[in-house]
Amino acid sequence: MNHARLRPAALAALLGAALLAAGGCRREPSAMPVGGEAAAAEETGEQARLARWHALGYGMFVHWGLYSELGGQWQGRPVTQGYSEQIQGWAKIPPADYAQVAERFAAPAFDADAICTLARDAGARYIVVTSKHHDGFAMFDTASTDYSIVKRTPFGRDPLKLLSAACRRLGVGFGVYFSLVDWHAGHETEVQNNSNPIPPAMEPLIEQQLTELMTNYGPIAEVWFDMAAPTATQSRRFAGIVRRLQPDAAINGRIWNNAGDFVTLGDNEAPPPTMRPPFEVPASIYHATWGYRRWQARDDLPGKLRELANGLAQARAAGGNYLLNIGPEGSGAIVPFEAEVLRGLRQWLQRQGNAALDARPSGLPPQPWGSTLADAGGLYLFVRDWHGGDLVVRGLASDPRAVRVAGSDAVPLAWRRQGDDVVIELPAQAPDPVLPVLRLELDGPARIVPPGTVTLSPDGRATLPMQAWQPGTSFAFGSGYRTQQTTTVSLQAALRGSAPQAVAWLRFDGVQAPAQQRYRLHVGDQQREVDGAALRTQAIGPFVLPGADAGATPIRVELAAPAYPAQDLGLRFDAVTVAPRAEATP
Repeated sequence: MNHARLRPAALAALLGAALLAAGGCRREPSAMPVGGEAAAAEETGEQARLARWHALGYGMFVHWGLYSELGGQWQGRPVTQGYSEQIQGWAKIPPADYAQVAERFAAPAFDADAICTLARDAGARYIVVTSKHHDGFAMFDTASTDYSIVKRTPFGRDPLKLLSAACRRLGVGFGVYFSLVDWHAGHETEVQNNSNPIPPAMEPLIEQQLTELMTNYGPIAEVWFDMAAPTATQSRRFAGIVRRLQPDAAINGRIWNNAGDFVTLGDNEAPPPTMRPPFEVPASIYHATWGYRRWQARDDLPGKLRELANGLAQARAAGGNYLLNIGPEGSGAIVPFEAEVLRGLRQWLQRQGNAALDARPSGLPPQPWGSTLADAGGLYLFVRDWHGGDLVVRGLASDPRAVRVAGSDAVPLAWRRQGDDVVIELPAQAPDPVLPVLRLELDGPARIVPPGTVTLSPDGRATLPMQAWQPGTSFAFGSGYRTQQTTTVSLQAALRGSAPQAVAWLRFDGVQAPAQQRYRLHVGDQQREVDGAALRTQAIGPFVLPGADAGATPIRVELAAPAYPAQDLGLRFDAVTVAPRAEATP
């Protein structure tokens, strides 16, 4: 029987009977009679932790430490090389001289409520504050050393205790930065790469300080490790302390050796077009520094707002989080220009209805003019390059009910269809000086037809060659920053039906994959879990494909249970053959 020629009702009944006979359901997760098995329905603890962390979306980094008192200057002269929070290394300041700076570190203007209120009012949903940077000076009360803000400075208090309490009062998540490099504990002040091994003698200090941080400050949303070159055993051990004491805390990738929950991109690095979550973009207002420098040029507020709003939109559109830094003065005061930047971003977020934080990745292909997000009612277009005239939204097969400036009741913009694209007529003047956002109102989920979509033949067959599959990528790490490797964590293609509805079986040809490795195959909202041996020898299915008027059905292959977020698929194949019935592998 040729399933592709069945009427839609008969086809649905046939497929439903097959699935019910297998004891499964029709949508994710679903069971099948042949060529795979149901995927697990329950969310794991790791998935729940990452979902909560990702929902935070936008955070405020706070770089404040003993280096802030110096403000980027040593002996009356600006230190122009390197980040100012690493000034001890760049200026080659003797340890005894650097320690004396603590004697005048009184921080009379420090106000935990003001810092956390700025974060909340700026739209940030969590903060990450430096508990210890490379200089080894502890910005918290620790029994591990007297080299701390509590024991060595006139300030004499624990700012992390004050900040964590203020975050709880204001409903802001609290996280900590922790440097694995520690110049005071014995690491050389070699600042070119900060890839120092961690000697066994330093492990007790790190473990005690992590235990204190994970015990004394209430719930922790994120732990942001940085630098050094720990062994795999050390990375797992340090992560284990966090897991045991703060199981809901997300750990960043700079704990190294792929022991974290999410990938940390490079400083101010935009996610590559193929980047897959989970990841976080650490961003600074001035790319030359994170810690305070008094001689820093602070100008062009409009340009800075455009840059950072676009960075936030890019990160969220790719499925990541965005962590934007401030560097308070040594006095503890917030730099006025930095407060202006964050408040300007909040005003922009409010103008477009907070879509950059609350919407989700759209599924549209990358657009050359900006970023896209989606919610239940439509799409948001973040138009970085607004030149007036035609704006082509590639791959959008849905007809919008209206195209409006987000958050505005102005007259809708004119649009027209151009094949599988929507062309919007933009006025010459951008409607927002920071980053204009358009809202496309849709009657249902967006129908998407990305470039390279393959269409089924009338008899329900197609071939998806390897070049039709787009990689989703991430970054894996060994021991330290210089071990970065790009990995392929998913492969995705798109298939368009030619009949009102069709049954499809997928056969992978020329497969190279470990026989026991488990893979998850998504076809639209259906999924099957198979191992490498099954991919080599079986047709996987059945799947229901909607008709051509439904747009394209995405097909994605990923690891069923990756050992870490950036684990490579380890999968190669020549092509995927689509057929209306299971067919043996030649």
